[in-house]
Amino acid sequence: MTEYGRGPGSEPWHPEDPLYGDGGWEGQQAHVGRQPAYGGQPQQPYPQQPQYGDWNQEQQAGYGGQQQHQHYDGQGHPQYDQNYAGHAQQQHFHQGTWDASGSHGQVPYAADPGDPYGQQPAAYGAQQPDLYGTEDAYPPPVPPGRRRPEPEPQPEPAADEEEHAFFAGDGGEDDEEHELQSRREKRGKGKGRKPVKKKKGRTGCACMVVVLVFGGGLGGVGYFGYKFYQNRFGAAPDYAGSGNGEQVSVTIPKGAGGWAIGEKLKEAGVVESAAAFVSALQANPRGKGLQDGVYTLQKEMSAASAVELMLSPKSRSNLILAEGLRNAAIYSMIDKRLGVKAGTTARVAKKDYKHLGLPAWALNHPNLKDPLEGFLYPSSYPVTKGQEPEAVLKNMVSQAASTYQELGLEKKAKVLGLDSPWELLTVASLVQAEGTSHDDFRKMAEVVYNRLEPDNPQTYGRLEFDSTYNYVKNQSKIDLSIAELRKYNNPYNTYFSKGLPPGPISNPGEEALKGALDPTDDGWYYFISMDGKTSKFTRTLEEHEKLVNEWNASRKKN
Repeated sequence: MTEYGRGPGSEPWHPEDPLYGDGGWEGQQAHVGRQPAYGGQPQQPYPQQPQYGDWNQEQQAGYGGQQQHQHYDGQGHPQYDQNYAGHAQQQHFHQGTWDASGSHGQVPYAADPGDPYGQQPAAYGAQQPDLYGTEDAYPPPVPPGRRRPEPEPQPEPAADEEEHAFFAGDGGEDDEEHELQSRREKRGKGKGRKPVKKKKGRTGCACMVVVLVFGGGLGGVGYFGYKFYQNRFGAAPDYAGSGNGEQVSVTIPKGAGGWAIGEKLKEAGVVESAAAFVSALQANPRGKGLQDGVYTLQKEMSAASAVELMLSPKSRSNLILAEGLRNAAIYSMIDKRLGVKAGTTARVAKKDYKHLGLPAWALNHPNLKDPLEGFLYPSSYPVTKGQEPEAVLKNMVSQAASTYQELGLEKKAKVLGLDSPWELLTVASLVQAEGTSHDDFRKMAEVVYNRLEPDNPQTYGRLEFDSTYNYVKNQSKIDLSIAELRKYNNPYNTYFSKGLPPGPISNPGEEALKGALDPTDDGWYYFISMDGKTSKFTRTLEEHEKLVNEWNASRKKN
């Protein structure tokens, strides 16, 4: 073997030789085997040439001796012209060397019994087979054992069916099978196996899913980002102006905070958002003074104008009950607010008082002028036309019962030496009626408790409060003679009867109730108001009479 390949030796290649059938240089040279006989006669084989044989620089053909000229036909197949410029310069071997000047033709090789093709060149002068005019022209044919099946032609996808790998079908098992088929074809083991068709991708569906996912995600992020910005940094939605002229009544419950009020107003169409109302309420210096009740407002008001109107008495539709009012006055107020005939609410109270929510300890007391006295708790109530008197009374009684329970009237009555919370409520009503200021209530409560003692040395169990006489007379006088007071026989007249009256004589407020629950312990028995605003308290009758004389003298001067 030479450095460039097999030499023209006398022995053919063996089929088991790993280079058998490689076609010579780069698979394009003719097979080199045993030389055929010259003119059909056997010829002695030439001796093996040395590996460094003398090659003529003009020799350009392969071992076949013919110079080959390559060109291409109209179908792109390579063609080789074996008679390029006539026969190339012939070569012959003379005395152990190749003679490039010889003129005889090419010496054909003998048929090689090991040639699997049986296509060795014919004898000298015969027509040589054109191995380059067939479909297997280039590269030259190879043994069947090394042939690879040609892949079946696949139709080229249309322009609109070309897909990116991201949008192609399901992948998974189809991709794995396709890859396995490719490997089999590369190894030449795929002959006769039907190629696996790859499923077409669902391009439209995949694109839609991607668009929906990413579009929806971006849209959601954008929406919530906008809402977050609006809630944190953006101005709250708000109307402009002071309303559209359409009036609406809004009831604000007791204890409602700014946000709850804003929600009520938004539901009624007064403001555009609760957030705007809260901001306006906080910005108003008088915002903390906003109370519960019924307000007459307009729809589509700016939050600031709604707050300003609600802080004005012009918008208030509530019925406000002051501390110390008697039931008779409250009934009259309710009638006027409801637009019903005078006396309507009083009749309902007298007839249905047991069904209005009074606690058990407030029922079945004898000699009562009004069973609901003391239970129309001082506060602000939404009372408008169209309501029933019974509903208004229930709301007031419910408020009173709730307050009394919170203050603990039932628990503390026994501690104060009273038989029931009903008596404690009665004491509070007396304190409310007689006191002239909140500072008086605790001292006033002590006066009541001290005088209720049956053996006290000052009054001997009589209260002698002018307010009880005025209550039964439904009046409010201060110039009452002792003789007149002592002669009037009525259980409510504490000048005539010892102890507490049958029931409360007014509706006490929270401060009077607290005073009755926590009296002072300074020994007070008497009190008098010198200016109608404050009271002076004394322990003995003598001290009290001096103050009375001073008060009478001041009245004469005026």
